[in-house]
Amino acid sequence: MKYLKVIAFTHKYVDLKDLGKFVICNECLESSLESVKAKFDIPEIFYLGTCNRVEFVFTADQNLDSSFVKDFIQTLNLPVSEDQVDTFVNQVVVYEDVEALNHLLRISCSLESLVVGEKEILAQVRKAYETCRASGFTGDYLRLIMSRVVKTAKEVYTHTGIARKPISVVSLAYRKLRELKMCTNARILIVGAGETNRNIAKYLKKHKYSNFAVFNRSIENAEILASELGGKAYGLEDLKTYKGGFDAIITCTSATEPIITNEIYQSLLNGDTSRKVIVDLAVPNDTCPEVLEKNPVTFIEVHSLQEIANSNLKERYDELVNAERIIDQNIEEFKPVLKQRRVEIAMQEVPQRIKEIKENALNKIFASEIEGMDDNSREVLARVMNYMEKKYISVPMVMAKDILIKNS
Repeated sequence: MKYLKVIAFTHKYVDLKDLGKFVICNECLESSLESVKAKFDIPEIFYLGTCNRVEFVFTADQNLDSSFVKDFIQTLNLPVSEDQVDTFVNQVVVYEDVEALNHLLRISCSLESLVVGEKEILAQVRKAYETCRASGFTGDYLRLIMSRVVKTAKEVYTHTGIARKPISVVSLAYRKLRELKMCTNARILIVGAGETNRNIAKYLKKHKYSNFAVFNRSIENAEILASELGGKAYGLEDLKTYKGGFDAIITCTSATEPIITNEIYQSLLNGDTSRKVIVDLAVPNDTCPEVLEKNPVTFIEVHSLQEIANSNLKERYDELVNAERIIDQNIEEFKPVLKQRRVEIAMQEVPQRIKEIKENALNKIFASEIEGMDDNSREVLARVMNYMEKKYISVPMVMAKDILIKNS
């Protein structure tokens, strides 16, 4: 495994605004990787770029000292000035041999992610590898590595609780909403068209909710979100006069004072006295306390959701020990697999060589003697030679594998 290398620029050591300098666009990816392959005689390589990491995974003989890393960065022709290169060289993290494999496994299992337990990173690693494989940048060695990476990640996500409990406030809010078992044609008012409400709207749309009214200070943004949901758009001021009725309000604005006052709430009710749902994801809350005091409301808000999220995150971190145990086990299992594959590759010419020896013996060295045999004798000889050929092919390969593994 000594040829496996990783050069990593990550959120832990590189400022996120600087990390963008190392991102390679799709149009430039092949030429950039061709450059480093040619200069450093790299047999296989793939590139991984996400919102918080850029990594190069490759095989090479060289040790990854600072001189190599600096030359590597400059060869990629990135938008990094000469003055910045030395700074970034000091911020890069390099992994070699077993440490490189361990690092790749930890990435794929989300142990190195900003949010531990988020499965998206595995899909990103697989896609990055497949992109480079399709372009001919990877071969048999990285194929084996990636096979082990995927196997390990699946085991971690299946056999530990590292990803089971959500830690996103939005996903927790939606789960709480789903627990109330509202029908899909429930009347939902969405107040605010920012990122948080756009994210929760995706959950609602996915599960076939269809009756929306979107209110926002900027009517243009309200129209965009309403269009995605198949709903109607209104300005924020229209809340005061809206008479369409509602079953639930989802609100998240940047207002410093409550948006849903009791006066506005009574106007929205328009005489309806049934219990309603308010999901308030704003900080501070968009809902005036008087609304909760004077009306039958099921209230879901950030503070209680954040407590659940923090508890779930702690449980995820508690599962790190189990995840690391699975990773260590897979590394140990992979070592003999890799060695066996090396033997197979090294001995892949053996069958052809043995066939050539057999053909030479039959057609040249013993040709005259065989010619003097009767048909039955030649048939017996042919069967014997074929039997011996198979044995001579299989026996040395099996022995070589055993010797290599026992002596490692």
